[in-house]
Amino acid sequence: MISGLYQGQDGDERLELRVDVDGIRPTGRVSGDLFSGTSYTGSFVVAAPAVRSEGGRTTVSGTGVFTHQVTDPAVRVVIGPDGASAAVAGREYALTFTSRFFRSVLLEQDSVVGAVPFVSYDTGSLPGPTGSPARHLSVPAAYAEAGIELRLAQPGVVPVGAAGADLAWDDAELHHAMTTQFSQYGDAAAWRVWLLVASRHVGGYRGIMFDYADAYQRQGAAVFHDAVKGTSPQAQRAQLRTYVHELGHAFNLMHSWQKNLARPPQPLGPSGGFGDLSWMNYVQNYRPGGEPGYWAAFPFQFTDAELVHLRHGFFRDVAMGANAFGTGAADIDPFEQQDEEAGGLRLSVRAKESFAFGEPVVVELKLWSADGPATTHGHLHPDTEFTQVCVRGPDGDSVLYRPMLRHCVDDAPSVTLGPARYDSAYIGHGRDGHYFQRPGEYRITAQYAAADGSRVVSPPCVIRVAEPVSADDRRVAELLLGEEQGTLLSLLGSDSPRLRAGNDALEEVIERHGAHPLAVYARLVTGLNAERGFKDLSGGRLRVRAADAELGVRRLGAVVREGGRIDNITLNLVMRRLARAEARQGEFGRAHAVMDAMVARFAAQDLSPAVMGRIRQEAERTKAELSPPA
Repeated sequence: MISGLYQGQDGDERLELRVDVDGIRPTGRVSGDLFSGTSYTGSFVVAAPAVRSEGGRTTVSGTGVFTHQVTDPAVRVVIGPDGASAAVAGREYALTFTSRFFRSVLLEQDSVVGAVPFVSYDTGSLPGPTGSPARHLSVPAAYAEAGIELRLAQPGVVPVGAAGADLAWDDAELHHAMTTQFSQYGDAAAWRVWLLVASRHVGGYRGIMFDYADAYQRQGAAVFHDAVKGTSPQAQRAQLRTYVHELGHAFNLMHSWQKNLARPPQPLGPSGGFGDLSWMNYVQNYRPGGEPGYWAAFPFQFTDAELVHLRHGFFRDVAMGANAFGTGAADIDPFEQQDEEAGGLRLSVRAKESFAFGEPVVVELKLWSADGPATTHGHLHPDTEFTQVCVRGPDGDSVLYRPMLRHCVDDAPSVTLGPARYDSAYIGHGRDGHYFQRPGEYRITAQYAAADGSRVVSPPCVIRVAEPVSADDRRVAELLLGEEQGTLLSLLGSDSPRLRAGNDALEEVIERHGAHPLAVYARLVTGLNAERGFKDLSGGRLRVRAADAELGVRRLGAVVREGGRIDNITLNLVMRRLARAEARQGEFGRAHAVMDAMVARFAAQDLSPAVMGRIRQEAERTKAELSPPA
């Protein structure tokens, strides 16, 4: 067998060459990365090389596709008993066989006390597909089968005593943990990834990929022990899939039903991608057969196309901290309207007709069935990525809203659409920065991936971002449109020192422009952040800043009083958090009064009986949670 990784040198030029023409699941390719000194030059791949063996010597040759301009794209590799060499783009490299793995990645894994990291799963302990051999699979072993070496750094254990009973993590705390973890290595593309095994996420997710908006992404992920814990074979199997899945995102692998949104677009598998037998699919969404069908057929491996990406994707498209998730530019083609909506489902996007310059753009999503009750999944918010949002700007360019962190919802219970389902989403800022940075007309279209793999596309929602009228309008817009401020709006606040300038800008809005209508958003973000405690994981230590209930009441109370600009779903969140802040101060009567006021406020809007029923249930549940101890 000749397949594997080779290293070569020609003067100050270095070649990392991957030969993949025999062995386990060969993809029939040769690829490589070129470096000049320590600087990356470019990559290439030969997709269908000619392979000729004679006299113990094998020659692999073909025309390469390069990421950079070369005068001669020919690639020729000769491997024999007396050594190996490669001719690439007119240069000659003497080669040394380095590894049977095509790539090697350092995995640094930390876990909080009480969250037991996954070890391995015996694939023969539960029924599986015929022809898939039983074996003990750890996370490194699963990647080894794909030809990728995961080298484990010394694991760390994070004490959680300072957190008390607050072991649930939110996006802002995880974002901060990610930035502090990788700040010690500097911003650079490298074969290194961090995995945090935490207790649980406030949203109940099994895993999340850190995907924050800077130039160095895909460097870490988290799995949440409480959502996958257990020693039964079913629990161990779920843990293995969750760990491999989240780390797959760090390698720039997309969810199976999203590959058409990659740059360049990739073809979707069966059932709109839900038919893929892949680590990157969702078990419960598999078609046909859902979770039982998936496990009955899944061979515990990546698909052929994913294998090609892991082994032969261009360096910057795979290495952590290099190209952004999905690779390439954010521009996309607008979603096309279907002649007939899938399964009778309908989707709409609604928003105010006009937004002030710098005002956070929030849209309301509505999903319903026009043909009577219909069954699908209930994940409508674009941050879970079953719903995608396309924004076409004043200049005609279309971009995809991409959340800062990718929430993986392995649990997607079926819902029956009798009454419509609603959600609101802040889409003004995401991984690519601000999406509404210029005055003018914008067209917003959403696409929902239904449970059967079909796509439902909304009619366009047209909004206008107005020109600033006064100097005060322009200054407030400047203070809200900074990159750090957008991050804080996306995270609903943060204590991260890396976002200090953004927090300072929001405080300036409140202190110097407090009477401006857009100051309500600065109060909203800082009030929500004050009302909660904040976990600071850095240097292997966990520190917790206690909630500032007094500041939370003051800021959130002002938001409620000025809440004419705030959408109903966000206002619902603010009032529940305001009630919690009142209860933190021992003001349980005021907490209950806030919930009563919330019900009265929404009842005055003539909402549908179904929506009002949910609001009343939510208010009563919150009151029960915020009652004084017996």
